[in-house]
Amino acid sequence: MQTIKLRNLLHLHGYKIITVALLFLFASPNANSQANARGNYNFLDFQQKPYYFGITLASNTSRFRIFHSKDFILNDSISVAQSVKGPGFNLGIVSNLKVGKYFDFRFLPTLSFAERNIGYTGTNTERRPYTRKVESVFVELPFHIRYKSAPFKDKRVFVISGVKYSFDVASDSRTRQANELVRVAPTDFAFEVGAGVQFFFPYFIFSPEFKVSQGLGNVLIFNDGLDQSTVIEKIISRTFTVSLHFEG
Repeated sequence: MQTIKLRNLLHLHGYKIITVALLFLFASPNANSQANARGNYNFLDFQQKPYYFGITLASNTSRFRIFHSKDFILNDSISVAQSVKGPGFNLGIVSNLKVGKYFDFRFLPTLSFAERNIGYTGTNTERRPYTRKVESVFVELPFHIRYKSAPFKDKRVFVISGVKYSFDVASDSRTRQANELVRVAPTDFAFEVGAGVQFFFPYFIFSPEFKVSQGLGNVLIFNDGLDQSTVIEKIISRTFTVSLHFEG
């Protein structure tokens, strides 16, 4: 009787057992099979690496955020003091350390060529506008935390956030003519945020990225003997950068 009942149970529920077994077989593959099902063939080679390196090429647009002083209204020689954008480019090294599945710690020492200008216009209508050019060569040390999405078809998006220390090795704030110029401090700290996309190729990762840098401190070196300096209370640096990272 027990044998007959067992056969009946198998006959009635056998197809359910087989269906569940097949679902378990195909729904429980290893990580590589899951990744392949999502089209992540190149990603598999890179996910095994705890860290990797690369290079970065970038274009930047830099400017100052200018805060006028109370002397700006009282002075009789300058009617306009405003920021003028300037172009630049970066060349750097990428160091990437994985922290868990979705986070990276990144250190990107960079040599950055930037131009930030201050445009002035005199109160006398016969005087033409003139510009104080601040051409810089920065050694930059950015530290970023990156959060990445799950990969799909060898691509994924990410966001970054971090801080950056900069030192201008070409600063003219210490030259003999510095007393005749609006001086800008050679060092600066900035907060950075950005986003980008990773494309996984067989031999490298290509990552276009954009980021915005906001200075955290006043970089103006005040000179009370210079009108161009006294009309300004504070100067904050700002930079927009588009980078191309090649990592592997």
